[in-house]
Amino acid sequence: MSERKALRRRSWRAVAVAAATWAAAAAATAAPEPGIPAGVLVAGTACAVVLLARVRHPVVIVTAVALACGGAAAGTVASLLPVKEAIDHLQVDGGRHLRVTATVTGHLARSASGGAWLDATVSTVVAGDTEVHGWIPSRIGLDGDGLRDASQAGPGSEIVVAGTAMPRDPADRAILVLRATDVERSAPPEGVWSVFEQLRDGLVASTRGLPQPGAGLVPGLAVGDTSALDPATEAAMNAASLSHLTAVSGANCALVVGAAFSLLAACGARRWIRVSGSLLVLAGFVVLVTPEPSVVRAAAMSAIALLAVGLGRPAIGVAVLAAATTVLLIADPWLCRSLGFALSAAATAALLVLARPLATGLGRWMPEPLALGLAVPTSAQIVCGPLIVLIDPHVPLLGVVANILADPAAAPATILGALACIAPVPWLRDGLTALAWIPAAWIAAVARTTAGIPAQNLPWPDGIGGAGLLAVVGAAITVAIARPRTVPRLTATATAMVAVLVGVTGATGAVRSVAGPLTVPAAWQVAMCDVGQGDATLWRSGSAVALVDTGPDPQPLAECLQTLGISHLDLVVLTHFDKDHVGGSTAVVGRTSLVIHGPAGEADDERLLDLYAAGGARLLAASLGMTGEVGDTRWQALGPLPGMKPGNDASVAIDVAGEDFPRTILLGDLGAEPQAALMRRVELPRVEIVKVSHHGSADQDPELYRRLHAAVGLIGVGADNTYGHPTARLLDILQQGATVAARTDTGGLLAVWHDEEGRLALWRQRGG
Repeated sequence: MSERKALRRRSWRAVAVAAATWAAAAAATAAPEPGIPAGVLVAGTACAVVLLARVRHPVVIVTAVALACGGAAAGTVASLLPVKEAIDHLQVDGGRHLRVTATVTGHLARSASGGAWLDATVSTVVAGDTEVHGWIPSRIGLDGDGLRDASQAGPGSEIVVAGTAMPRDPADRAILVLRATDVERSAPPEGVWSVFEQLRDGLVASTRGLPQPGAGLVPGLAVGDTSALDPATEAAMNAASLSHLTAVSGANCALVVGAAFSLLAACGARRWIRVSGSLLVLAGFVVLVTPEPSVVRAAAMSAIALLAVGLGRPAIGVAVLAAATTVLLIADPWLCRSLGFALSAAATAALLVLARPLATGLGRWMPEPLALGLAVPTSAQIVCGPLIVLIDPHVPLLGVVANILADPAAAPATILGALACIAPVPWLRDGLTALAWIPAAWIAAVARTTAGIPAQNLPWPDGIGGAGLLAVVGAAITVAIARPRTVPRLTATATAMVAVLVGVTGATGAVRSVAGPLTVPAAWQVAMCDVGQGDATLWRSGSAVALVDTGPDPQPLAECLQTLGISHLDLVVLTHFDKDHVGGSTAVVGRTSLVIHGPAGEADDERLLDLYAAGGARLLAASLGMTGEVGDTRWQALGPLPGMKPGNDASVAIDVAGEDFPRTILLGDLGAEPQAALMRRVELPRVEIVKVSHHGSADQDPELYRRLHAAVGLIGVGADNTYGHPTARLLDILQQGATVAARTDTGGLLAVWHDEEGRLALWRQRGG
């Protein structure tokens, strides 16, 4: 027992070193001059070594090692400084035209615009008469034509492209970001890369003809290739917390390694032969799925678990995890900013530290195998949840259940798919693929069923506060299940906290899902959500619902949709890409079938559209005069106007009309000048409802509102906003036209409809 405690104490020393290396990597990647933190850490290491010569204490040893590793990570960042300065001297931030020669290091990531992005290492940059040579991590964007020209490219391919440089994130790994306008040369992968590319293509081809969505899921489970996976199933996998199964995560690697380890054990091989053979299989699997950074991280974490088993001392697993994390951060310090890396490390740590205590606690009420099966996904969710909340403020309540149901099928699907990939003859490959389809279809069914349950995603506070709160909740759940005997009061407190949490969650869910819709007039036809300083407006015709803009944050929009009893949207309109109009998009991704959008101006805009496409939405760029139907209403796009650059003035205005429906026009963020231009191009009708432009700013054309002559003006505006919205000028314009101003900052959720006598009715959540 004393030896085990000593091992645990030593393992936490390695954790301290890893934490220090992580902090140093974060500081170096964020610093304008990474050489400064590197120099400080090297000087600190020298001082610690001098002190160590006099004081042989564990704290001094750990400090010296931590400073040295941190200095090494900072030194890696500083080593790229000469190349970075050479690229900066080309003044690439000004959009300079460049010609580059590069080696592709990752798969093509297709975008919703029809193009793609790829990671590459550039060896030569030509700008006019200037050339820069070196090892230059880069990111290259291709348009639709460029994608066709580079269709044969893959990891290991050499490409020559010309294009325009784009501003980059100073803290990002990519020193150069290039939007390619011409692909001069694109060679297919050669040598070993070509062989493995053919194996992956053969697996995808063998799934054709099998029923979807299981067919598209087989390559994803086996080698992480989701090119054949339909967007709706991919979105469902994300919503059900099953995306790790198709992302070549540690789970995929562990399944392959576990199968190899078990096979060697069945053959009677010694432990060291089992471990060595499994590591060789893992290396081959990494090459097969291509060694992108995410794959290397997953493989490293799987190797940790394998070494822990091979050494027969799980307590050492934490130390090995910390050591591997340290080495990876020294080799690639930018991993410290990767959420995927943090989730991978956190999930592995959870399995090493929490899974066994949770299994012991659960074993008091259920059979041991079931307790262990439940403890593994529960421990991962408890640790990873606070990190996920930072990007998606929802807690997947059924994520653990989905993993319990899907995990038994993941092993056969992954192993059979991997074997099919390397099968030497087509008939054997097709047979193995057909067998892999059976568990893959089950996983797809679990994902779609789980994602389709409205109560699956519990809204949660976002930001650091929300992450901290979820961490406290996770700790309470852990203590309540494990029930450590040494701290009975803490156990009792945690149990009471969990009981209260379950009660509050259940009651809140009941109020939102059942009582919430009862508070809003059932006859509403147009509604404006209270999303703060932003816009989110809905209209409804029968059972069909459309949403125009999403507000700045997903949580208030999700709460509004739940209050209105809306689970599916027939149409989402993104008038333009300012955050106060699209920032809440994650609340509706996967819940709409069609997205109409204004012109995209930046890479982030295209990434948002990619997110919608992955959720199963069809994307259409708006054009002046475009029309469509939602239920019995007909809408028409009044923009974007020709010649307007992406932004407020290129907003997509929407005119909505229908029998027994209050004629409505939504103006986006159009300013006075484009409002006047709109009146010159379009014969605007009189309407009953106008969604006031730009949250009630002063940049308005009074003639527009005079022509519209609306009875109600809806204004999406945040309380005590710093812009002074809505302005006195706008309110005066509405008053002169006898238009009632309905504001979300004072009225909350707003609803408008025709009553039984055909009169226009206005309801405010605050104020009646």
